[in-house]
Amino acid sequence: MMTILRVANLSLLVLFPIAWFAPLMRAGLLPLFGLHEISVISGMQSLWESDVALALLVTAFALFAPYLKTIGLALIHFNLLKRKVLPILSWLGKLAMADVFLIALYIVVAKGVGIGKVETAWGLYFFTACILASIVISTLTAKRM
Repeated sequence: MMTILRVANLSLLVLFPIAWFAPLMRAGLLPLFGLHEISVISGMQSLWESDVALALLVTAFALFAPYLKTIGLALIHFNLLKRKVLPILSWLGKLAMADVFLIALYIVVAKGVGIGKVETAWGLYFFTACILASIVISTLTAKRM
């Protein structure tokens, strides 16, 4: 079982960057002009131009929190980090889940305004699955140790 957890966790080191570049949503001002795909990375690039504080927050939640958690779990799996760190790593996973909530909230707000068109894309589900997989892996790791 521990080998499966190790492999699943290490796979997240590859899957998270894919999720960051995957389209989260397609958005456009009017349906006539077509829709532009928005990913975590393209969204952060736009934020850096308009709101640096929010860009820092999103960068911490979407990039650093899940990746640091994955690296931390890998270190625990290979006995290079003490098990006492698991609660902190679990907290990092919850921060990443907050980012998924914010993205979903933006989609709901944009749809509610009705000016433009917003569609969810496969990347939102992929990113969410990566975050949930990370939470499950850390929970099972805590139970196994």
